Amino acid sequence: MLDFRGRHVFHVRGPGRRAADARRPTVLAIHGYPTSSWDWLKIWPALVADYDVVAADMLGFGFSAKPLRHDYSISEQADLQEAVLAHCGVREFHLLCHDYGDTVGQELLARHAAGMLPGLLSVVFLNGGLMPEAHRPRPMQRLLATPIGPLVALLANERTFARSMCQIFGQGSPPTRDELATMWALASRDFGALALQGLIRYMEERRRFRARWVSAVVDTKLPLFVINGAHDPVSGSHMIDRLLELRPGTDVLSLEVGHYPQIEAPEAVSEAYLAFLRRIT
Repeated sequence: MLDFRGRHVFHVRGPGRRAADARRPTVLAIHGYPTSSWDWLKIWPALVADYDVVAADMLGFGFSAKPLRHDYSISEQADLQEAVLAHCGVREFHLLCHDYGDTVGQELLARHAAGMLPGLLSVVFLNGGLMPEAHRPRPMQRLLATPIGPLVALLANERTFARSMCQIFGQGSPPTRDELATMWALASRDFGALALQGLIRYMEERRRFRARWVSAVVDTKLPLFVINGAHDPVSGSHMIDRLLELRPGTDVLSLEVGHYPQIEAPEAVSEAYLAFLRRIT
């Protein structure tokens, strides 16, 4: 745990075989909504075999603090990621982002473009709402974003959570009962289901800061790679189509899975990501 503005933040670090080499860049893995850093579990062994990897549960998620009366924002979550890097003594790093973490990564990318984050070396996005006009939120997300959102959050339970999550996985790569149970346990601990309603405002933030965050992706000169689960109803192949309209030639790998490629196709994701890192370094 580390202290971030008076709140406890859980983070984990996998140092790899050559962790003693301080010059070796780190991979900063940023999870999505409504889950946590546990999402990286299946690809973690492959990453830490050769790289220093850091992942944190952002405010409102997993084992980190989940204040209920809190003005959650993407900017604050980006500040949190910078605090984790500073705590770990990391100066240079590669970004690996998923879902809500994509938007946090876009804010970090915008800071890099402004000269505020020179240590950022590359960015890889998994499924997420890179362009808000192509994001297709699920009914539960839409309800949470309405005035009755607090009531919806109060009535949430493991069964409704599992049903909603199963709808965004690929038909050929559904989550196991254990995976769903773990996701729910981490999301709901410390009244976390209620915090999810406060966190959902990220969808409105995406629209409000579209120019900043989309241009950060479209205009970046950093190495950029996108790994996409094509069958994701939220941000699948339709998101890639929109990205390629705005940034032709973007390096994209499409997989026949859903919203969580790192869980549904961990070997393909880890192999593609490690090959990308070898290629750019």
